[in-house]
Amino acid sequence: MAALAVAGTLALAACSSDKSAQGAANETTADGKVVIDTFTPADQNTNLDTNQVTKIMSDKFKIQFRWQNTTYDAGPAKEKRQIALASGDYPDLFFLIPWVDAFTQAEVLKLGQQGVAVPLEDLIKENAPNIQKALDSNKTYKEMSTAPDGHIYALPQWADCYHCTYPDKLWINSAWLKKLGLQMPKTTEDLRKVLTAFKTQDPNGNGKADEIPMTTDVQDSSLIAYLMNAFAYDPVGANNGVRSLVTLDGDKVVTPVTSAAWKEGLKYINSLYKEGLIDQAAFTQNAQALQAQGNNPKAVVLGSVPVLWPGIFVQLDSKDGRDKQYDAVPPLTGPEGKSYTGLNYPTSTGYTFMLTNKASKEAQVAAIKMLDWIYTDEGQMITNMGPENVGWTKPGPGDIALDDKVKPLYKPKQDAPKNINWGALGQYNNTLAYRNAQVVPADIYTGAGLERRLFQATKLYEGKEDKAQWFPQTSVWPDPSLSGELATLQTNLNSYVNQNQLAFIAGSKNIDAEWDAYVKGLDSTGMTRYLQIQQEAYDKYKSGSK
Repeated sequence: MAALAVAGTLALAACSSDKSAQGAANETTADGKVVIDTFTPADQNTNLDTNQVTKIMSDKFKIQFRWQNTTYDAGPAKEKRQIALASGDYPDLFFLIPWVDAFTQAEVLKLGQQGVAVPLEDLIKENAPNIQKALDSNKTYKEMSTAPDGHIYALPQWADCYHCTYPDKLWINSAWLKKLGLQMPKTTEDLRKVLTAFKTQDPNGNGKADEIPMTTDVQDSSLIAYLMNAFAYDPVGANNGVRSLVTLDGDKVVTPVTSAAWKEGLKYINSLYKEGLIDQAAFTQNAQALQAQGNNPKAVVLGSVPVLWPGIFVQLDSKDGRDKQYDAVPPLTGPEGKSYTGLNYPTSTGYTFMLTNKASKEAQVAAIKMLDWIYTDEGQMITNMGPENVGWTKPGPGDIALDDKVKPLYKPKQDAPKNINWGALGQYNNTLAYRNAQVVPADIYTGAGLERRLFQATKLYEGKEDKAQWFPQTSVWPDPSLSGELATLQTNLNSYVNQNQLAFIAGSKNIDAEWDAYVKGLDSTGMTRYLQIQQEAYDKYKSGSK
């Protein structure tokens, strides 16, 4: 550690500084690389200082990254970002992951108005032809990238992730179903019967009542959404990650969370909770705790988990094969015959690449050129998987693409070493054509066959979304002058809805006795004003102007 500290001091001493045209100090290393302070998440297997893609980017674009890392835990990651911005000690570049801690529209507008976020459109025109091509050829991407004042203050990722488009999945232990002679549940009451059997009939066969019928974790949960969609349409992606606040009734912006159907959905979830069929930890535990449950060395204990994919709760290619036991449950049908699933399109709804006014002109150009390369197929393959023949290879004879009708382009290596790629950090032009050209084995129950497993599972959900109710949040920008107010409203309403929903589910609030007070409290928390702002923005969008 002492040696590293001395080396860091010497490296800084060797740096030179001047003033760019925009006034930010340009810091370079002795070998002529521009220093870019970069705020980004990294998982436990990634050391960005020694990462192979970091070295490739550093050499190719003459960048010396000075990383400010967070973990993948969304709460602490956002808190660290907010502290950095509030203190004024923020980086040159925010380089984020959508599902960890992306900026919302309101945050982007606010930071753009404050001059913290640097407009990118001229940088792109002058230095980034691949980004410009993506913007020009993809109407939705351009709409979600361009603020009402015409500036691009931050870029979202674009990932045509088919299985992510329908995220409200439930994975159930089909081996337990078979052992107990049960069918895959089709209705809400079918599910109750299955979960009760999981709880009471010892499906893991160890003679202990250690089975957990249903659980999840806070970070990855689609528990409320999956179950709610049998009663009322629960939207995905509304408000850039804040679920369930707005839907459409024709061209009228409404909220579903005050409807009688929503109330019935919460009552159903509460009934499962009261019967011990939903684990109490489902609403409090983190991803690591869920993994510990799924990988319990003493026994398989998880009956069902509502998350995007099985690897969230169980180790793929487990020695005992437990990961092969889980299959997707189609959307359930509720007592009124409703059967929806959420639609998440585009799948990356937050803003992840933001240059700030701390970045010198040289740093801005280097960063945008780096991102532009990521928009190429070569850049995608190397950034996401690592160097060729280390993280991936060219397809060989007999290899089949995920879409077997297209020519395969690349084959991920299953035995690739750790810390060789940037993974989800680089999914910026991850088009359907690119994703479907990946070589995927036919056996869906292997780790290597995961994409095909998810592809096939998602077919159960496709078409169950209600596009008529879906609010195109990423394309609908509010009035920039209202961005601060909107951000506050979103935060307050999201907190209010979440707290009350959990109270109704856990039973600390009686839903029949206290529902009217909850609805009234929504108005005092700002729902009426929030819907007004969204309606005005939607009307402008529909008229063809921002």
